[in-house]
Amino acid sequence: MSLLGSIVSKILHPFGGGSAEAAPASSDGGASSPSTDTAAAGAAPATGEPVDVEAVLNDMASKNPQSLNWRTSIVDLMKLLNLDSSLHARQELADELHYTGDKNDSASMNIWLHKQVIKKLEENGGKVPADLKD
Repeated sequence: MSLLGSIVSKILHPFGGGSAEAAPASSDGGASSPSTDTAAAGAAPATGEPVDVEAVLNDMASKNPQSLNWRTSIVDLMKLLNLDSSLHARQELADELHYTGDKNDSASMNIWLHKQVIKKLEENGGKVPADLKD
């Protein structure tokens, strides 16, 4: 499974209910096109209601011994999900999401990655807090 797919699955399917392969970002910086991108099948729960991303992540954070700021940090978000948050892993995620900036400028890349991941969560059935949307 892709890194993005792992992120989406762990947040939108925390108990393994369904398999999510997240929609890939297009090469134009993240704008999706219905003809080239497909949403994850079954990303929303069976009730048809969107998954409250903030509630899921806050619950995970409350059970984590580390103080992780998932709201602004892609590194902390990945740590919260027990995923590799190394620079190499983030560069792989950047490749997966078609990042066109300098992957050695980790600060800029991290900001972009966080925004894209939040966007992909919303596209795949997640209810994202308004303050995290562009």
